[in-house]
Amino acid sequence: MAAWSDLTDDVLEYITSFLPFPDHYRFAAVCKNLRSISKQKLHPPAPQLPWLVLEEENETRKRKFYSLSEGKHYSIEIPELYGRYICGSSHGWLFAVDSEITAILVNPFTRECHELPPFPANYIEGCDPSEEMRTQIVFKAILSHDPKEKSDFMAMILFGGEYTTPAFWRPGDASWTVIDVPKNYTVDDIVYFKGNFYLISNFSTLSVIHLVDFDPEPKLTEVGPQIEQGGQRYLVDFDGCLLLIDRCCVHVGDDLTNGVLRCDVIEPNLEKNCLYDWFHIDDYALFLGRNSSIFVDSSQFPMCKKNSINFTHLTDSFSREEIGCHEFGSFDMITKTWSTYHPVEASPASIGSPVWLTPNPW
Repeated sequence: MAAWSDLTDDVLEYITSFLPFPDHYRFAAVCKNLRSISKQKLHPPAPQLPWLVLEEENETRKRKFYSLSEGKHYSIEIPELYGRYICGSSHGWLFAVDSEITAILVNPFTRECHELPPFPANYIEGCDPSEEMRTQIVFKAILSHDPKEKSDFMAMILFGGEYTTPAFWRPGDASWTVIDVPKNYTVDDIVYFKGNFYLISNFSTLSVIHLVDFDPEPKLTEVGPQIEQGGQRYLVDFDGCLLLIDRCCVHVGDDLTNGVLRCDVIEPNLEKNCLYDWFHIDDYALFLGRNSSIFVDSSQFPMCKKNSINFTHLTDSFSREEIGCHEFGSFDMITKTWSTYHPVEASPASIGSPVWLTPNPW
């Protein structure tokens, strides 16, 4: 068998295309030549399951992560995240808010940052920055594109509170632009889909924010069929198909101490103005929470269950054990059963909650 030192550079470069990015660092540690090959980053890392972004270590302030593919924890020095609450992830970037209620957009592995403008005063009035109340300022945050690939990306956030309100920011903007919505209107979720942002609201309507309408005043436009009221709802760009995931806790009779989690998968067909029920997603798995929706082909990952919908905490609605429903776990679409799967170390953080992240290291 040939030694590593006998392999040509082009063969070694090809080998790196099969390595998840943690293995790139192990590869580079073998010898000087492999370190040089690895630094060139000629190939993107091999696909991985999403990571969980956990809380920071009290002693070192390092941020803790959990890799589902490896079943392994990492503690990584990321000064930009010191003391910050993670309120969203998208395209491998994190939205992070500190105790002064200032926010940044950061890639935790390249440490590239974008400073975000201050939040509108009416959304932070009365919020004690020293308390966990600051976690309620932003309900969710996503991006239209990877900032490394498209400089004119857009960030969309849902301000929290009694009613969640959408607002957007583009690089160069001095402030957030809050989108005008009807009275008592709240947004359950938002997704970037086929060039526009789509929202699902408590009015049981699906709405679109057309990007061409962003100047001067963006407006919501209702589209598609009426959707029945449900539990916590998520929007998913499933390989070019728009899906709605409705997760609710169903109680039997008058017993409120025990509930069964149910997830319905619905396709709002915008062209035919009708709804289709999906009873399975084949070999795929969904990862939902404060992150932009993620789907993966489970057949590529032995540790990933197919036909599964995996959640992290998003609200307090289903996290109270006394009603028998939980937010951190996996729903099997075939057996219609719910299970928790995470290790103790991935339990909810003291501030905020775990967030799914697709590593985007270069």
